[in-house]
Amino acid sequence: MVAPALASALDRLRRLLPGAWAGLLLCIAAIAAPAAFAMLDRPNAGRVVGWIFQREAWTSLVLAVVLLLIERPRARSAAQGGRGSVLSADMLLLLATVFCTVAGHFALLPLMDAARTGQGPLTFGQLHFISVGFFLAKLLCIVALAWRAVAPAGVNLSRPASS
Repeated sequence: MVAPALASALDRLRRLLPGAWAGLLLCIAAIAAPAAFAMLDRPNAGRVVGWIFQREAWTSLVLAVVLLLIERPRARSAAQGGRGSVLSADMLLLLATVFCTVAGHFALLPLMDAARTGQGPLTFGQLHFISVGFFLAKLLCIVALAWRAVAPAGVNLSRPASS
């Protein structure tokens, strides 16, 4: 059994981290990347943005693992109480963010590097478009997770309200 003070702290983290994570992703997408391309020549801006997205990918993985470690006991408890599945909606959203991070950054980065040299079946632009799609999907998952995390106690977001 988790001590009440620790449980309270973990619950606060569960509610705080998704919003902070969504803010980080929005700042990168709306401020940092456009600013780099507005202020620097294209090759240097690409290197700066690449550096930023490398840190973002690792940060996203760390945050996802922390939130999965917090959510897993909650989902298990709800499943044992007959109120849901071990694979809760929050767990699925977190697993989707991990997938989007791994596929959108770590899997596509070597392909994008090869495409810059003219190798591979897809162009750099096509791979960049796919990467942006994964980033947007991750952002939407995190925003949904943040929305769910701040729902009032007792509100079940998994089922539609009956009329």
